[in-house]
Amino acid sequence: MVDLESEVPPLPPRYRFRDLLLGDQGWQNDDRVQVEFYMNENTFKERLKLFFIKNQRSSLRIRLFNFSLKLLSCLLYIIRVLLENPSQGNEWSHIFWVNRSLPLWGLQVLVALISLFETILLGYLSYKGNIWEQILRIPFILEIINAVPFIISIFWPSLRNLFVPVFLNCWLAKHALENMINDLHRAIQRTQSAMFNQVLILISTLLCLIFTCICGIQHLERIGKKLNLFDSLYFCIVTFSTVGFGDVTPETWSSKLFVVAMICVALVVLPIQFEQLAYLWMERQKSGGNYSRHRAQTEKHVVLCVSSLKIDLLMDFLNEFYAHPRLQDYYVVILCPTEMDVQVRRILQIPMWSQRVIYLQGSALKDQDLLRAKMDDAEACFILSSRCEVDRTSSDHQTILRAWAVKDFAPNCPLYVQILKPENKFHIKFADHVVCEEEFKYAMLALNCICPATSTLITLLVHTSRGQEGQQSPEQWQKMYGRCSGNEVYHIVLEESTFFAEYEGKSFTYASFHAHKKFGVCLIGIRREDNKNILLNPGPRYIMNATDTCFYINITKEENSAFKNHDHQKKSNVPRSFYHGPSRLPVHSIIASMGTVAIDLQDTSCRSASGPTLSLPTEGSKEVRRPSIAPVLEVADTSSIQTCDLLSDQSEDETTPDEEMSSNLEYAKGYPPYSPYIGSSPTFCHLLHEKVPFCCLRLDKSCQHNYYEDAKAYGFKNKLIIVAAETAGNGLYNFIVPLRAYYRPKKELNPVILLLDNPLDDLLRCGVTFAANMVVVDKESTMSAEEDYMADAKTIVNVQTLFRLFSSLSIITELTHPANMRFMQFRAKDCYSLALSKLEKKERERGSNLAFIFRLPFAAGRVFSISMLDTLLYQSFVKDYMISITRLLLGLDTTPGSGFLCSMKITEDDLWIRTYARLYQKLCSSTGDVPIGIYRTESQKLTTSESQISISVEEWEDTKDAKEQAHHRSNHRNSTSSDQSDHPLLRRKSMQWARRLSRKGPKHSSRTAEKMTQQRLNLYRRSERQELAELVKNRMKHLGLSTVGYDEMNDHQNTLSYILINPSPDTRLELNDVVYLIRPDPLAYLPNSEPSRKNSICNTMVQDSREETQL
Repeated sequence: MVDLESEVPPLPPRYRFRDLLLGDQGWQNDDRVQVEFYMNENTFKERLKLFFIKNQRSSLRIRLFNFSLKLLSCLLYIIRVLLENPSQGNEWSHIFWVNRSLPLWGLQVLVALISLFETILLGYLSYKGNIWEQILRIPFILEIINAVPFIISIFWPSLRNLFVPVFLNCWLAKHALENMINDLHRAIQRTQSAMFNQVLILISTLLCLIFTCICGIQHLERIGKKLNLFDSLYFCIVTFSTVGFGDVTPETWSSKLFVVAMICVALVVLPIQFEQLAYLWMERQKSGGNYSRHRAQTEKHVVLCVSSLKIDLLMDFLNEFYAHPRLQDYYVVILCPTEMDVQVRRILQIPMWSQRVIYLQGSALKDQDLLRAKMDDAEACFILSSRCEVDRTSSDHQTILRAWAVKDFAPNCPLYVQILKPENKFHIKFADHVVCEEEFKYAMLALNCICPATSTLITLLVHTSRGQEGQQSPEQWQKMYGRCSGNEVYHIVLEESTFFAEYEGKSFTYASFHAHKKFGVCLIGIRREDNKNILLNPGPRYIMNATDTCFYINITKEENSAFKNHDHQKKSNVPRSFYHGPSRLPVHSIIASMGTVAIDLQDTSCRSASGPTLSLPTEGSKEVRRPSIAPVLEVADTSSIQTCDLLSDQSEDETTPDEEMSSNLEYAKGYPPYSPYIGSSPTFCHLLHEKVPFCCLRLDKSCQHNYYEDAKAYGFKNKLIIVAAETAGNGLYNFIVPLRAYYRPKKELNPVILLLDNPLDDLLRCGVTFAANMVVVDKESTMSAEEDYMADAKTIVNVQTLFRLFSSLSIITELTHPANMRFMQFRAKDCYSLALSKLEKKERERGSNLAFIFRLPFAAGRVFSISMLDTLLYQSFVKDYMISITRLLLGLDTTPGSGFLCSMKITEDDLWIRTYARLYQKLCSSTGDVPIGIYRTESQKLTTSESQISISVEEWEDTKDAKEQAHHRSNHRNSTSSDQSDHPLLRRKSMQWARRLSRKGPKHSSRTAEKMTQQRLNLYRRSERQELAELVKNRMKHLGLSTVGYDEMNDHQNTLSYILINPSPDTRLELNDVVYLIRPDPLAYLPNSEPSRKNSICNTMVQDSREETQL
């Protein structure tokens, strides 16, 4: 068998030029045939066709030469007219014969020969079997009319002065110009603009009409007024503009007929051109046109990609984006596949936005649309998901494809992506910044159960505000709340900072406390130069370095602040009052504005360590000495890190050995062995030793392991947290993990019950009557509605039902639209809620972005909208650290050495601290905690409950017996408003109001009035609240549940709660204040500095007791 590998096949003839030179003709015996592809036909016609028609660049040159030739012929005609002397007389021969010089005739003959030859050649090359189609074309006819007479005059000299309408070559020039533009776009490989072509056609048509009319009138008036070209131009402009002065008019019938013909042509041609132009203009307005390449290279712009653009989304983005001074010169290009909404169009027509916002209708999956938006030159691209769709997974898939398309088209463009489902997040790990909606939503819902109003705290921190909200309100709490809402997170390098430069080489807690005491800023975290991880409150052992980046909370950033030193007041001066107002707050020297903040530097002299660090005006005698607070050390030692009595949790230490042994056998600390989705951050938390069987997870059904069928039978020691959701999605992982975090004491772990459906019977079985919190997750199936704002309808009504049935239950929910928060715990006749509604409208008129903050449910942290966190993605363009800080605060990410968010409650034993500054010092000197705000609850002293307002003046008008009416009202109040006993002022005002109504009543009554009064009395004795309470109790009895513990009369309708972020150092502490703390990582205090991050339950059990004591 022949070895095929040893045989080398000969090369094709085209590669064997050496054989030709040496005379080797062996290759001729080869049977193979050389084939060359993409070869043109070698005929002479094909070569000419390739040069004149097919080749783009040579064809463009030919058309440009043709266009120049036609313009030259028109120019020669004008020169002939200008050089010709007007002849006397009115003979018709002047129409057919003109005076043409010999050189001018020679040039016109040459131009005619070239034009005719080119026309015939192109006709021959484009001939396709029908010669009449070539001959009857209008350009060919015009070419014959303008060229043939000059060629004939070569052989017949007497015809050299024959008039030839050479000015008609302007139409041939127009035709050549259109073809030239088409070839130009083909040659440079760019898509031509239909608008540009249509405008070009319209202008060229109008110029050709005017030029033809000028030349025609001038020539026909050779036997009339002898008009020159300028007079003809004047006449045409006046005529076509419909002005018609009448000073220049045609005299001959031929010129009049020509004018009529030209007007008819204009009336036919121009409207068609204008109609096409208007249609293209309207279509361009819908699609948005293109973003200029020149503008993209000279100006900065960002691109916003959305599937559908709503007015709320647009305004939130624009207000937050342009709130930063350095972004004022940026352009915003919106790329959306749908047509612009009417409301959006109206907003974009406002001069403030029309010059900076450009709307383009197109898809991010098309390179042409991305090229229109100049994505490769953009500073950033924001890709937002549509949260109002029923299938949120499908919405995420669209977002993922958009992110991939943008990354493929513009790899260097920074991506800011919003995703809905956490399981889809790993597809866009390449994005620079990612915000997962469900992660943040469930984390905030969980922390609301531990630290009240965490959602409000985060929302206010990620919104840009000037702190001017509520400053015109007469109520003190609205002024304080509105001013503190202007605090945001900023950053600065330590060595460049006036706030923190002096604390180089000192501990973190020392820098945080003294910066707050001196400047009023709250230092919450740092980032080393050689490390990208942000550490929140790294603790007193961390030493500040000059290159560290400091993150702090303040009303504005340091670069926009001015500093003024004030000397101490002289002793001879009369001391001014340090407090003012009902809440005894200090007069601030902070002038809140977007530009500059002036901050008075307080006294920084060293205080005595034995006495209090803040001198406060004493009240009464000084017989009892206040407890002292230890100073914050510059460099902390081991002995300074102790658990403060104010914050220590003695639950672990108070347990008996038997309880401790059982507790250790039940729980262990470690990492969850399984992750519900790819990309979840591992979190150190409490775990069970053994996995619970699935059958035991059903609360309402017994199994072979237990026989319990309701929450009461389980005998939970701690109160429940009930989560009402539509499905048990992967996002619930981010709800459970913060509630089971390793730094939470075991005895504070609340049982979590997932309720997938919430009828009354299931609620009662879940233990809603003794639950700590009820979390209602927005229903995904109701997010798509004909009216966008109706997406929250089902959630709002369900929460309102729970609010009416269980008024003492703490309900926390999340809505799609922030505007719907006003319907939470809705009371139609609540005067105070109506007053807050008016305040919200006034704040919105003043241009506030946080007008909704005064709604009581939001201020108290009982409701929030996840769409408010859209601003977190927008802020990350300027503050690239905001997403990382927010995730650390919410517990979504855990960094070794970084602290966590928690809270403490001020009790009567803690009121000796008195001020926020002393509390700051106490925390920093004892446990190393950094306070960042206060959650305060006050009573509504001037409001009335719904049951009282329901007794309207109508009832008084209907009844005639004043005594019975007063008796009826008093009975009604006593039966329905027992909570007034907790508020003596409210009860006293209600009684005074009843007496005034009774005095106005008539003294005489009839039997009919008595009967009506008695019936109404019996009816109102059963109030609505009592009926609901009776309904709940009957259902509980029917289900065999105990009614003990169901207190239907205890509610929180007469209280209001709000947040003070980074209050002033002299803010007075009040009873039941909840202080937000950033506590250092307990694992950082261990001797080994950092435990091994493994899933070892045995190791964590050994260190369990030590960790708990350090908490």
